[in-house]
Amino acid sequence: MRVIASLLTIAAQLAAGLLLLALLLWLVQPKLLFRPFPEMVAEPSQWGMDYEDVWLTTADGVRLHGWFIHAQPPFAEHRRQSPHTLLFLHGNAGNVSHRGASLRIFAELGLDVLIIDYRGYGRSSGRPSEIGLYQDADAAWRWLTQTRGLAAKDIIVFGRSLGGAVAAELAARVQPGAVIVESSFTDVGSMAKLHHPLLTSVVPLRYRFPTVEHLPQVRTPVLVLHSQDDGVVPYDQGRGLFAAANEPKRFVSLVGGHNEGFLDSQPRYQQALAAFLDWASDPRQ
Repeated sequence: MRVIASLLTIAAQLAAGLLLLALLLWLVQPKLLFRPFPEMVAEPSQWGMDYEDVWLTTADGVRLHGWFIHAQPPFAEHRRQSPHTLLFLHGNAGNVSHRGASLRIFAELGLDVLIIDYRGYGRSSGRPSEIGLYQDADAAWRWLTQTRGLAAKDIIVFGRSLGGAVAAELAARVQPGAVIVESSFTDVGSMAKLHHPLLTSVVPLRYRFPTVEHLPQVRTPVLVLHSQDDGVVPYDQGRGLFAAANEPKRFVSLVGGHNEGFLDSQPRYQQALAAFLDWASDPRQ
């Protein structure tokens, strides 16, 4: 009887340990996926850009901060007639003040840009979540279409990394003029199995971000960019997104790491964006 009691005690301790591990893994998931920085390190004026501070309120009452950056001279005179405004949804770390290099590229393409910080990032209030980020993108879209009065066809939705999943979900609902997805993944589950296999085997995931399910619902021109050297999101994830997207679509291979690929691929990167913007205005050409 003592042996049986000991075995039962050990089994109970193991079960309690597994439950505790599962609880810890459940609680830590937001910190693994979302890495917001509250401190702002720069302003667009320091980059020589003309901009407006933008404050938005989401459907669930969260206050978001962003910037609306005007096309810069001498590039503004070359801005495309349609689409000409870009909604930029950044990746999972940092905040808008870390995106100066991207904003410079967009400025040189003659684009007006709205960039927002998700809830919990930068000056935005709240805490990030999957549904929350979708609502944040929706608030940005409503600001562009209702407050500024832009037509859907005149807006490009651009998402990088985690932002690619947010961009795909938004685009599937609103059908913008074009969609750009850079360095993004098919879904969080596939990334968790790659980077945190223990997590997926012990506890259910709290997030899905199924980019690969939303992208096929987009009926406007799509550009997918991904680096063959990406050590965070494998190249085949980008190829999978491209395969899932409807025509008309284009794929561009980059070089360099996950966070540096767009810079390491210059000037070809910027040339590819410019070519896509021209083509997206009339994909029959």
